[in-house]
Amino acid sequence: MKAAIVEKPGVLSVREIAMPEVGDYDALCEMLYGATCTGTDQHLIAGRFPWPVHYPTILGHESIGRVVTVGQRVRHLHVGDLVTRVGAPAVPADGLDANWGGYAEYGIAKDHRAMREDGLPRRDWDAFRINQVLPHDFDAAKATMIITWRETLSYLTRMGVGPGSTLLVIGSGGNGLAFAAHAHNRGAAHVAMIGSDLREPVAHALGVQAYYDYHQTRLVDAAGKQMSEGYDFIIDAVGKTGQLDFALSLVKPGGVVGIYGIDDYGRCIINPARARGTFTFYNGGYDEEETHAQVVAEIQQGRLRAEYWLDPARPYLLDNIGQAFDDLRERKMVKAVVKLHD
Repeated sequence: MKAAIVEKPGVLSVREIAMPEVGDYDALCEMLYGATCTGTDQHLIAGRFPWPVHYPTILGHESIGRVVTVGQRVRHLHVGDLVTRVGAPAVPADGLDANWGGYAEYGIAKDHRAMREDGLPRRDWDAFRINQVLPHDFDAAKATMIITWRETLSYLTRMGVGPGSTLLVIGSGGNGLAFAAHAHNRGAAHVAMIGSDLREPVAHALGVQAYYDYHQTRLVDAAGKQMSEGYDFIIDAVGKTGQLDFALSLVKPGGVVGIYGIDDYGRCIINPARARGTFTFYNGGYDEEETHAQVVAEIQQGRLRAEYWLDPARPYLLDNIGQAFDDLRERKMVKAVVKLHD
């Protein structure tokens, strides 16, 4: 089968690898579509991922697969099911690792519920709670957005954003736009964004009321004038050094700030004295499983629409995945969708 592999930093290829072996709790899936992640994927390709990576590695973590066969202990996944976050596993015999392995023609989902019911240790099944079944009528290309939506909704909800909140999002990529959409859907009183001028129209369509171009002069003054009492919440969706720090004067006393992005993970510094008063730094992470049902419901209600992030009607082929990332670097779209199987 084919898979997209980062051979070494800066080198992305598509080549044949071994088919996955199917264990007792495994469901072999035909991979259908995957969405690009500007953060994780681009960092892995460039060799800038903040955690240790063994190259070569199979890329991709926002993929949807359809179950084609199941192991003998699988009880909660069935042939024909659409499953989230499926990936090809590492192939140690070939020295091939997997950073989730979503860009491949076949992948493995695990029946984490059966593993838990059968008494396996949590460490064996916890990471596979990301493998969740979708309604059969879901469009698999559009469903690739579910991973972004689950992560950001969990983060935003745990942070405390809700009805009447004011939120400033720094970053207008896929995650930043998702934070804005979730806040709007949750009844936030005011959602503002600092980002690229290219993304202003889609940001407004998703509920952003005030938009500030990165290159705008006296940016903090402009945002502060709009929300003179300060923002309840500020989320840095990119994670570049200094990005949250320069906006810290905009957080309301008693407010909450957080860094979600990983661009300069571990190197970001904030100077608390810049703030107007005491604030909380959110460091509670996210959990995709806890928001899965809510995201599915909001898709069904039409409150989350993939078309604002990607074009499901014009996917890139797996063989041309390199072009997808080239186009992303040129900001031709927010996210690209990749067709993984003919």
